[in-house]
Amino acid sequence: MKTLVKKGLTVLLPSLLCWNVALAEPFTLSSTDIEHGEFMKSAHEFQGFGCVGDNMSPQLSWSGAPEGTAAFAITVYDPDAPTGSGWWHWQLVNIPKNVTSLPAGAGDLSKKLTSKGGLHISNDYGFAGFGGACPPPGHGAYRYQFTIHALSKKLELPENASGALTGYMINGHSLGTSTIEALYKR
Repeated sequence: MKTLVKKGLTVLLPSLLCWNVALAEPFTLSSTDIEHGEFMKSAHEFQGFGCVGDNMSPQLSWSGAPEGTAAFAITVYDPDAPTGSGWWHWQLVNIPKNVTSLPAGAGDLSKKLTSKGGLHISNDYGFAGFGGACPPPGHGAYRYQFTIHALSKKLELPENASGALTGYMINGHSLGTSTIEALYKR
C-alpha cells in the first residue's frame, strides 16, 4: 500500500504543480492610451528637435507580477533610431511593488505623478523623465517598446546612471517582463 501511495504521489504531484502554474495570471502590461502594433497619438511625440508634440507619457497598468517581485521598472526604447544603438526614451526604476499603474503624464517630473521611491534615469535626450517619439521625417514607422519589468530587488543606481548601466541592472534582476510595442512616424 505504501508503494502504491508513493507511486500515486509521484505521478500526481507534478500534475498538480503544472496545474497551479497554468492558473497563474500572466504578467501583462496594458494602456488606455497606446496599443500593441498601433500608431501613437501626437500627444506622445517629443517637443523639441523639430518635433511639436505634447511629450506626454501614456497611461500604463500592469497585473500578474511574478512571485518575489520587490519593485518594478518601466523602460521605453526605440530600436529603430539611427544611432547604431537605439534610443532610450524613458527609464523609471524602483517603482514600489504595491503600485500597478501610472497615469498619463507620469513621465513629467514637474507633475509629481510617480510614486515615492521611483527613480527617473536620464533619457537619451539628456534629461530625467519621459522623452516622446521623434523619428526623422520621412523615415517610416519606428517602434517604441514600452516594457514593465518585475524586479527581484530595488536597484542601487546613481542618479546619473547611463541607460546602458540601468539596462544591465534591470536585466540582472528581472523576474519577468511584458511589452507593448507602439509605432510612430512623421
